[in-house]
Amino acid sequence: MNEYPSAFLSRMHTLLGGEYADFLECMNRPFVRGIRLNPMKCDEKTLKNALDFPIEISPFSPYSYYIPEGADKPGRIPLHHAGAFYSQEPSAASAVTILGPQPGEKILDLCAAPGGKSTQIAALMAGRGLLWSNEVVRSRATALLSNLERMGVPNAVISSCHPELLCETLSGFFDRVLVDAPCSGEGMFRRDAQAVQDWSEEHVKTCAVRQGLILDSAAHALRENGILVYSTCTFSPEENEDTVRAFLHRHPDFVLEDSGVSFGRPGIGMPQARRVLPMDGGDGHFVAKMKKTSPAACRAAEYPFAKLSAEADAKALYGQIFSTPLPRPLIQSGGAILIAPEFLPALSGLGVIRAGVMLGEIQKGRIEPAHALFLSSLPRQLRQTVEFSSRSLRLRAYLHGEELEVDPALKGYAGVAADGVITGFGKCSSGKIKNRYPKGLRSHT
Repeated sequence: MNEYPSAFLSRMHTLLGGEYADFLECMNRPFVRGIRLNPMKCDEKTLKNALDFPIEISPFSPYSYYIPEGADKPGRIPLHHAGAFYSQEPSAASAVTILGPQPGEKILDLCAAPGGKSTQIAALMAGRGLLWSNEVVRSRATALLSNLERMGVPNAVISSCHPELLCETLSGFFDRVLVDAPCSGEGMFRRDAQAVQDWSEEHVKTCAVRQGLILDSAAHALRENGILVYSTCTFSPEENEDTVRAFLHRHPDFVLEDSGVSFGRPGIGMPQARRVLPMDGGDGHFVAKMKKTSPAACRAAEYPFAKLSAEADAKALYGQIFSTPLPRPLIQSGGAILIAPEFLPALSGLGVIRAGVMLGEIQKGRIEPAHALFLSSLPRQLRQTVEFSSRSLRLRAYLHGEELEVDPALKGYAGVAADGVITGFGKCSSGKIKNRYPKGLRSHT
């Protein structure tokens, strides 16, 4: 039996009444595990063929699956390195399903690390529009960047900025904003012993105050008729329905919208919202959807595009690697050359870590292609690709960083694919491919 704080259990007994026994039984079972397919890089058939265990579709997203309790760690599977899927408890996908991202929109994920919801948003945007993923804690923002790169997201800005500053500067800019707020984490108790240790009734109250402040900031970032989705992974009404009611009271220009889904259950006294409890096939989640009804002038300045000193070399390198034209303008950050996303605003003062996808870095007068450039591509876009089965020993050797023999006809940079999903790249010469898989990502299994 798992041990939970007595005050927490008492609160849940009051909240659930006749369902409390079922709740307690679920809380003492192993936590639910899952993965989410990345449709930008992979399809369901390819994913299933690469796995050694069965998967079962979840109700929370068309791309989210349950995996068996005894399944091997998905992170060890080569297609995970390729960004074909993301390890995520299935009901964690519920907030983005309710958010309903569309290709070509401008979307802000305000509390984005480690990237589960941002990568889900990106997949639904299909590389079109602008995704802004923000994380105020810089060390967590680094993990966010790594996950967005692995999943091949070409149209994101990653920042580490205080929500108030970011949303004021980009006031009226976004079509949709997700606030997956820091919370007391009650829904994570089965998988996170630290969340259990940190819990107290005072912590719940402190989280609710912080959540309200983040929502107040988020309100500024939306255009008229823009959508704001608020989510937590906790059960407490103070952090869920009460926080939403207080926000709507402070912001009468926002209206509560129906969630448009049938999974989970209605919010407490708030049928438009959704709650997910362990009895509903997931951990603990709450999601509410709101619409801004007031006019909102956009204050975001346009990005000051300018011709780069290394632009000709960068375009030439792109032409060597790709058979398709450069999709968007180039920008430069230090020695990094990047392909800008659509709708890019001015970035100054917003703690931006990365904007768009890195094409390469200037090194000793030349441009070295970036791993992220290849991860954001498909085999059909590249001039040449080395294909491996995801189960082959040669692919595992590549992920270890080894040099491999290839067709002697291959010359220059080539993508490396696992079951048709680009995993990295190398440089071909004399029948060998010199491995360019980043040392920090190499597999040791």
